[in-house]
Amino acid sequence: MTDNVVPLFKAPAPQETTAPPAPAPTTVPEPTTKPRPVRVFVRTGRAVVGAVKHERTRQVARVSVRHGSYVLGGTRIVARRAWDGRTGARYERLLRAAEAAGNYEAAGEWEERLHRFRTERHKRRMDLLTAPEKLVKGAAYGAGGSLGVLIAIGIALAIANKDVTDVITPLMALVELIRLLVTLVTLLWGPLVAVGPWLVLAGVWAVGRQRGAAPQWALPANQRSSDAGAPITPSIVVTALRDLGIPALRKAIKDMGDAGAAMLGPIRIAGCGVEVDVTLPSGVETAEIQGRRKKLAENLNRHGHEVFITIPEAARTVRLWIADSGALDEPIGPSPLVTDETIAADYAKGKAPWGQDLRGDAAELSLYQRHLLITGKSNQGKTAAIRSLALWLALDRRVEFRIGDLKGVGDWGMFDGLATVLIQGPTDEHVIAVTEMTENVVAEMERRIQAPPGTKFTPLICLVDEAQVAFMCPAIGDDRRPYGGTKATSRYYNAVRKIHNQGRAVDVLMWQGTQDPTNENLPKLVREGAHTRVSLVLGTESQARMALGDSAVDGGAAPHMLRQGLDKGTVVVASDGIKIPAGQPSITVRTHFIDTEPATAVAERAKALRDGVTTLAAVDSGEERDQLADIHSVLGDAPRVLTTDVLKRLSALSEKTYGAWTFGDLKQVLDEAGAGPYKSDGRMVVGRERVARALTNRDGEGSTSAEA
Repeated sequence: MTDNVVPLFKAPAPQETTAPPAPAPTTVPEPTTKPRPVRVFVRTGRAVVGAVKHERTRQVARVSVRHGSYVLGGTRIVARRAWDGRTGARYERLLRAAEAAGNYEAAGEWEERLHRFRTERHKRRMDLLTAPEKLVKGAAYGAGGSLGVLIAIGIALAIANKDVTDVITPLMALVELIRLLVTLVTLLWGPLVAVGPWLVLAGVWAVGRQRGAAPQWALPANQRSSDAGAPITPSIVVTALRDLGIPALRKAIKDMGDAGAAMLGPIRIAGCGVEVDVTLPSGVETAEIQGRRKKLAENLNRHGHEVFITIPEAARTVRLWIADSGALDEPIGPSPLVTDETIAADYAKGKAPWGQDLRGDAAELSLYQRHLLITGKSNQGKTAAIRSLALWLALDRRVEFRIGDLKGVGDWGMFDGLATVLIQGPTDEHVIAVTEMTENVVAEMERRIQAPPGTKFTPLICLVDEAQVAFMCPAIGDDRRPYGGTKATSRYYNAVRKIHNQGRAVDVLMWQGTQDPTNENLPKLVREGAHTRVSLVLGTESQARMALGDSAVDGGAAPHMLRQGLDKGTVVVASDGIKIPAGQPSITVRTHFIDTEPATAVAERAKALRDGVTTLAAVDSGEERDQLADIHSVLGDAPRVLTTDVLKRLSALSEKTYGAWTFGDLKQVLDEAGAGPYKSDGRMVVGRERVARALTNRDGEGSTSAEA
């Protein structure tokens, strides 16, 4: 029976369950673009930045800041006026300023005014103690008198109108007037309370607007005022120093009773600007002030090139020279060499009129027994600066020039016929010729050194412009020695060093002009051998140290702070040959510019002072030389030339051919031509007419032989 029972609920039969296969791992490729949230964020950021930078946004910001500053500034001005009116702050401020300026007479006057103000203020305050009693008495007397007057008027009205009630009519009119005034005040008090703060706000806004209390950048373009060129006052200098960002200096100025005025010496007019000495407080180094020159200039409302910082002899003191705004951008006028045709030169006692210092005084440079080095960036007036010195010195007929121009664009062409050697060109052959020229100068120097004591020599200037070309020349001579380079084997380097070492004693001087000094194109020993070191604008402080030396730069010399292109011809000079203010290692000079045409005119005047000079372009082509023709060419226009000078000129003309010539070699060639040397005033000379005749006869015989 139980077998036939069918259960009400039948459990489902168990089914076989199989786990689904695991999905194969797939590699999700990295998106090639940013996820959408990132893109939205980037676009939003760009939109915000664009909105912030939009001109309309800036205009709204300027308007908001401007009017807000008017309110704040006006409130401050009104509050200060009120404070000054109620206290002696104004008198104390003016008293301190007079003491700081050293005007003790004015200080005494302000002290007297302050005492008088305090006395009168004390009297007013004491009067306030008795004021209530006087006010009550005055009010009682006034009320009694007023009532008496009104009653008298009422009695008069009563008699006139024959009505007794008119006696109180004036009193009732007064009461009615008082009631009307109370009604008016009640009606107007609410609006006045509501409008009053806005009227006060409008008042301080108007004061702030009138006084220009907003920042300059927030003002409309037509209302912005510039403080550039404002007169320099003690308060401006102290404020500029305080805001340099030097904590010790700022704290010291804040703690000073005179607000820092005691730091300043008198402000003196110095040329096209002013000069002031600043004694720094303890804990502040002069180097910190020098390192913030540009910021100091901006604080003084000047450009960076219009403020110069030097270190005078006094300890912990800096000397500021602040130019009048824009004064250094004005030209200084032509050189006296151009305007005065009667000007003369004296190598030993004279000074070259080179330009003007920053004070506007004439800057004159002595060239006597001083090697010269001038360097700077390209196209900043280096050649013109050194050429003006050579043009002045050329007016001394005793001075001989041997010039190598390794630029070769004609800047020194006017010295053709003035210099005994003039080499112009940038090639290795020109460097070789310049090197041989310099070595010949060394030989002349050694000859002079070996002369009897007391022998007087004429000055000899060996001038090499673009000398960096010589130092960088890769050419190597037959003896395997390089012409250029900075090693001891370099021929040019060694020749310059020898002249630096011994040339000054016998008036043999080395002048060099270079570009962008480095250790490779201007070796350390060469640049330190110059007595007069000059620099135009340079790119870095390290280059300035190469050009002028560490002591000059540490003392404030900063040719790297000059403006390229704008300060052409402005040089920083470290030399004892120029007048430099006491305690300073250098001076800044704005040199006169002499263009090619007036320079040629000055050179012609110099040539007129001489007997005639044959300029040799000493580039040896290696061809076989016509010895008699070369002798004739080096004689120039002079009727006779010393045999020693003929040998020197021949050597400069061709070192390879004539470098080893002696008097015997010269005599042999001339004797064979029938133009032998002879004595004149006890010295052996070569006659130009004899050589010319011998050359003519030789050429004539050659022509006859050719015709036959």
